Amino acid sequence: MSRIGTLKNSVSLITGGASGLGKATAERFIRQGGRVVICDLPKSDGKNVAESLGKDCAFAPTDVTSESDVSAALEMTKDKFGPLDNVINCAGIGVAVRTYNFAKSQPHPQDLFNKVLLTNVAGTFNVVRLAARYFNENEGNADEQRGVVINTSSIAAFDGQIGQAAYAASKGAIAAMTLPLARDLHVRGIRVVTIAPGLFLTPLLESLPEKVRTTLASLTPFPRRLGHPDEYAHMCQAIIENPMMNGEVVRVDGAIRMMP
Repeated sequence: MSRIGTLKNSVSLITGGASGLGKATAERFIRQGGRVVICDLPKSDGKNVAESLGKDCAFAPTDVTSESDVSAALEMTKDKFGPLDNVINCAGIGVAVRTYNFAKSQPHPQDLFNKVLLTNVAGTFNVVRLAARYFNENEGNADEQRGVVINTSSIAAFDGQIGQAAYAASKGAIAAMTLPLARDLHVRGIRVVTIAPGLFLTPLLESLPEKVRTTLASLTPFPRRLGHPDEYAHMCQAIIENPMMNGEVVRVDGAIRMMP
């Protein structure tokens, strides 16, 4: 019987799984009876995270922009845990650089802009396009569903801040890919949904001074705090369990709308 549509006994590949939103998602999925392969850079803490989560978790050192790395991670997932049910794309990077620094007469480095788009946009697409073959091998459930893809955008896609031209462009592209990906893959029962998180207590925000974190938290109307990574993971679970969720971008942000 197909496991698709439930987390129990499911097999998921999670990019960016060594920390933050990806790690929280791996933890939740395993608590719900799933099996997970964490993909993250070789220098990440992925190996230790996987070991801490037990026998139902494995680590695949992966650069999401590399076809060979992603293919190896997908093959490892199939060999270790069986047919792939879900892909959660959390891998990504961000920078804060103004388009032009007038004080120093310096433009935004083009190579840095390119790197953000390569990692966030091309990396996400690389994983999706390669995972499709593995979903296609699955036996469909009652709806002929064979797999679920969840990508990660950001509220920066809609409310980009000063210095976020590269990051906002990348997250906007991920949001824009959602519907065409869902339309491309629907013929084999593969759903695609994107989550656009607001301000979440990830390692990046944890590194900021407490006063800054408090100020950021106060910007969220309700609940007036930073999001917990498990709340992102909970949304991933809800998407997997609800078959009508497809081709949509879902904001999970406490009603925040960022000002410049």
